[in-house]
Amino acid sequence: MSKVSTLLLAMLLSVLSTGVWADESTLTPQQVNQQIMLLQGDIDHDIAQLKTAKGEIRALTEYRIIKKIGELRSLIGSQVAKSSPDSASLKPLITEQLQFIAQVETYLANSVDKLKQQLGTSDDGATIALIAKRETERDQFYEAQLETIHWAEKVGMDVSANKAALIKTLIRRGERLESLVTFLQQQLKSSVAEADAAGKDVSQEQTAKVAMYRDWLDNSNASLESVITLLDKLGQDTDSMKKTLLSVSGDITQDVLNIDVASGLFQQWLDSAKAQLIEHGPSLTFKVFIFLLILFAASLLARIVESIVRRAVSTSKLKFSKLLQDFFTKLSSKVVYSIGLLVALSQLGFELGPLLAGFGIAGVVIGFALQDTLSNFASGMMILIYRPFDVGDLINAGGVTGKVSHMSLVSTTIMTFDNQRLIVPNNKIWGDTINNITVERNRRVDLVFGIGYSDDIEHAEKVLMDVVTKHPKVLKDPEPVVKLHTLGESSVDFVVRPWCQPEDYWDVYWDITREVKMRFDAEGISIPFPQRDVHIYQTAEK
Repeated sequence: MSKVSTLLLAMLLSVLSTGVWADESTLTPQQVNQQIMLLQGDIDHDIAQLKTAKGEIRALTEYRIIKKIGELRSLIGSQVAKSSPDSASLKPLITEQLQFIAQVETYLANSVDKLKQQLGTSDDGATIALIAKRETERDQFYEAQLETIHWAEKVGMDVSANKAALIKTLIRRGERLESLVTFLQQQLKSSVAEADAAGKDVSQEQTAKVAMYRDWLDNSNASLESVITLLDKLGQDTDSMKKTLLSVSGDITQDVLNIDVASGLFQQWLDSAKAQLIEHGPSLTFKVFIFLLILFAASLLARIVESIVRRAVSTSKLKFSKLLQDFFTKLSSKVVYSIGLLVALSQLGFELGPLLAGFGIAGVVIGFALQDTLSNFASGMMILIYRPFDVGDLINAGGVTGKVSHMSLVSTTIMTFDNQRLIVPNNKIWGDTINNITVERNRRVDLVFGIGYSDDIEHAEKVLMDVVTKHPKVLKDPEPVVKLHTLGESSVDFVVRPWCQPEDYWDVYWDITREVKMRFDAEGISIPFPQRDVHIYQTAEK
């Protein structure tokens, strides 16, 4: 067996696992048995000829063996598939197949061991490629071995020892592959990091190393997936292997998108749930009760923590803004409740490690899908840190003017003067000029009043100063300013600039404007308006 060529072995395994059964419905059992005996004799004869065959004769002999092995397994499979198979004649054939497969297993194991001994040389890439190819062939071999065991069970053969040995082998192989794919993932990340750090100066050796680890990891993942499939068919627990495969690959198989497969999985889960409910109903009920109890306790504790944090940040010497106070208050309650939820899930049997890893993978996907929302989140954090405004401030930002009502990490709610509620994304506010109108303690009111060119300037100036100083909401410090400003086309203009509290701005503006008009009328001071003189010239007719 050790002298069978690599090409022949690969093709034999392909036939073992994927051979198409011929339609033998027109043949009698005796004719089928005669064909099987003839094929087996031809196969033995051709394998013996391989020892001396060379060149084209060897290639032809290999082709004959491959073709006849496929025909032989098709004949055996067709006989086993009958409603009443001839067990007496099939048992020897199936036994021969099991023995033949055992020889193939030994050969493959020895071949892989020899290849592993060659690692550490300058040509590791080619050696690893050969190892990966051999491992793929072993996967095909295990599939053929399981199929042959099923044949044996159908004809009434006792293959419990063969099945137990296969299960033991697959479990040991799965555990080894779990460690291998985890190791290869770490090596691949390290190699990619080295190549990225090199940038434009990356060497061909570094690039080849990344490609080598990537291909090796892909092949190992495929082998682990094959082992999981076979163990599932044998009724073994493969949850640990599936978690490893999911965490390493980060992919969900496309089979779940197939309606038939999805319905089959759903029915399998439903049957499993029914069995678990019958067998573990009382303990499950108790776990659900503990789950709800922990959630209730977490909710109550979150409220208590929220109240404590609210009092702490409101009385802190750091003088947190109201926005930052709200942020810490809400964040504390959510963190406490999230921790309680994770503890409650652990009581139901969920493993927190894989769950958190799954959240991490989901977080990356969601992050790419919600880039604009994350930009708003980052802007919200910057607003909380630098505090350009607070709740209740009158601001002009993002093209909107109004009073800040409240803020979240993604948006700010602004109430306009006409009582409209506008929700503005934080990145639009942070990326634009922010005018905080009420942040300063004092605000200047800018007014302009005009008098006629014939009016007394000093008299008008005294009237304006009197009106400003007598207003109860005008501040004494800073002092108001009344100055002659410009000589306009039809008026002499004064600037009037009193100071007031920000919340009194419009009251001062409107009151002074009204009072100046009334005083000017009472004092006989005119308020000119633009006018135009029209002159009409008449000329005598000639």
